[in-house]
Amino acid sequence: MVPILAGALSVIVVGISVSGQQKPGASGRAAANASAPRVDFIDVAARAGLTAKTEDGGEKAKKYIVETTGSGAAFIDYDNDGWPDIFLVNGTTLEGFPKGQEPTSHLFHNNHDGTFTDVTSKAGLGLTGWGQGVCAGDYDNDGWTDLYVTFWGHSVLLHNNGDGTFTDVTKKAGLWHDDARWETGCAFVDYDRDGKVDLFVSQYVDLDLANTPVPGSSNNCIWKGIPVMCGPRGLKGTHSELFHNNGNGIFTDVSNKSGVAKTDAYYCFTALTGDFDNDGWPDIFVSCDSTPSLLFHNNQDGTFKEMGAEAGVAFNGDGREQAGMGAHAVDYDGDGWLDIIKTNFSDDTATLYRNNRDGTFTDATEQAGLGSNTQFLGWGALFVDIDNDGWPDIFLANGHVYPEVDGRGFSTSFRERKVLYWNQGNGRFKDVSQSAGKGITALFNSHGSAASDFDNDGAVEILVNNSHDPPSLLKNYGTHQNWLLLKLIGTRSNRDAIGTRVTVRANGHQQTQEVRSGGGYISQSDFRLHFGLAGASKADIIEVRWPGGVTEKLENVSTNQILTIKEGKQEKKR
Repeated sequence: MVPILAGALSVIVVGISVSGQQKPGASGRAAANASAPRVDFIDVAARAGLTAKTEDGGEKAKKYIVETTGSGAAFIDYDNDGWPDIFLVNGTTLEGFPKGQEPTSHLFHNNHDGTFTDVTSKAGLGLTGWGQGVCAGDYDNDGWTDLYVTFWGHSVLLHNNGDGTFTDVTKKAGLWHDDARWETGCAFVDYDRDGKVDLFVSQYVDLDLANTPVPGSSNNCIWKGIPVMCGPRGLKGTHSELFHNNGNGIFTDVSNKSGVAKTDAYYCFTALTGDFDNDGWPDIFVSCDSTPSLLFHNNQDGTFKEMGAEAGVAFNGDGREQAGMGAHAVDYDGDGWLDIIKTNFSDDTATLYRNNRDGTFTDATEQAGLGSNTQFLGWGALFVDIDNDGWPDIFLANGHVYPEVDGRGFSTSFRERKVLYWNQGNGRFKDVSQSAGKGITALFNSHGSAASDFDNDGAVEILVNNSHDPPSLLKNYGTHQNWLLLKLIGTRSNRDAIGTRVTVRANGHQQTQEVRSGGGYISQSDFRLHFGLAGASKADIIEVRWPGGVTEKLENVSTNQILTIKEGKQEKKR
């Protein structure tokens, strides 16, 4: 493999480690409408040691909306050993727990053998309270990835000390709020391209339980004739937040200065970053519940313009606002532009926004074959290539907000199965959920979802945080083809390479992904980028565009290996 430079740019460091043999499976598809592969997702969480239960208010009835939103999940290699570890956010109940018995978040160390060890106490990550979301990013560029965990109450910035422990530096970093806030989604993003990741945070409801109505007390507290918890309609909305990284370990609130707080008050969940218009600067999409979703376009001068309606992502194709929960972005059709999938409430579909390559999107939900499932209440959303054929598929995690729906003859239930759509390569997806294995069809009240090849075998696994149950760790024992796993390390850019865009071309097909903090549903997937290469024995070109705008290329890269690509270094390791 020979590193090829773009223009006069510097050579890339390429560290290569080959892990295992190619998995058996069919060769690349001969036609876009070929039959779906054999998919067999099995939940291996219990045997992997992931047995901690997530609390989320009442299991049989919920009095207030804070009991309904669940918690996020993260794959993060906190000890830099090349094996992704797991962090699970936890909630609580209105009644609370005896001192010392409160549910906590959990950090699980990857043992390199398919199992994990709970190291929460040792790491200092036993957070308690109404935990919501999580995002990762090395905010001080010291080589160790840090965490931001959102709460209804007080969110927390956790500095990775590099020795297996974390320290709460929220106040020291200037991120403490004296008032309680309901922060949900978050994302580290270098919005000004200065090499230091900043922090974007979305908020849901300005919640005051003392003044919140109870189930059945108004029209906003009744669903299909059932008295249920109230909201979000009728409750006070909130605004987004943006904090600039000063480079000295301290952040400055630039929410108003940047323009992200200058919107109407909305109910927002997942923050999804991406260069949606291919201008080289990161934009921010925010999925919002019962209000229009938001798209903050980066003006390249430290400010943003909210243009969700103008861009076609505030509403669905019928011009209707939806109850948006999760969101994810990838180039699903191979045209080099990021598209968006968003989950919504029951009696609606997930929404697929296809990028029109001119700063706007089209609702392609029906055209793409995603319009048949309306009974599910969606949360986690991921583009993930389940069979390594080079075409990103769609995974959706579901679960209702009302336990009261059970036993009433509705088409939905509190615990719901997951949905899996296989990308046919022609702009359409096929629902393969019912034949995709017990890991997909089992019923859970699922929320946060994250993806990673946690065992480094070339196939991506999916982590799901389930309310009132332990998490699911879904491993696909179906067919797989060739693959590449890319670890990006920034030098001039931020250390975790957040915002780096990678395009891989093989056998006439191209794929585009970005390294991202946040997304899914208030969760964090592995920073490493997984590319299925079907039957190709090599990637013809790997093009890496770093956040600062520099582009570097590799040619003729063999498949079925893990590559570490370091920005601008002339060195090669094998």
